[in-house]
Amino acid sequence: MKITTILFDLDGTLLPMDNDEFTKGYFKLLAKALAPHGYDSKALVKAIWIGTAAMVKNDGTQSNEAAFWRTFSEIYGEKALADKPLFDEFYKNGFKNAKALCDCNPQAAAAVRKLKEAGYRIALATNPIFPGEATESRIRWAGFSLEEFELYTSYENIGFCKPNPEYYREIARRLNAAPEECIMVGNDVTEDMIAQSVGMKVFLLTDCLINKERKDISVFPRGSFEQMTDYIQSKEA
Repeated sequence: MKITTILFDLDGTLLPMDNDEFTKGYFKLLAKALAPHGYDSKALVKAIWIGTAAMVKNDGTQSNEAAFWRTFSEIYGEKALADKPLFDEFYKNGFKNAKALCDCNPQAAAAVRKLKEAGYRIALATNPIFPGEATESRIRWAGFSLEEFELYTSYENIGFCKPNPEYYREIARRLNAAPEECIMVGNDVTEDMIAQSVGMKVFLLTDCLINKERKDISVFPRGSFEQMTDYIQSKEA
């Protein structure tokens, strides 16, 4: 089936970064912002990882936001729910300092716009473990406006995470597109290439490659943004 819809990952794909360094730096910023309110740094980071695991396990019966805060409040009690505005404030303002932990690749925006001008539908399939404010900031850091994407996922608006195949099925459903007419472009072998299991085509962007399970990547179309663009347009025939 002809490709009509392109799904792009964000972190490490459209937004160049070392994922581990970004996570470490972002947690440091969050811990510093919350320390005056009684949150111990190590305990806070541990609780966020536990909450993130709850989002990854989410089965779509609730939003990822609800899954996170239910788990987080089980650790911190009612204080966590009362302090949610403090976290919201951080993602609205303090999180912007994490921009220094990322790079910017003009080729990413150029490639996406070239494909959009060619008539492809463009959506952002970023792992929805961040609030919308943080997702929208990272979209802008990558050199895009929000309006350039037909859809982008955040922890408020979906109840699945990567690498759950249901995440990709849900995106296709929302776009009213058959999985077979979609292609997922991402840098994470485990989280992004799993889209192939629901019938989507895939392209592995290798600029900031993540392959924690050391899978054989020779089975995937792969390469740079230029190679990705050529590959997608070659499927027109």
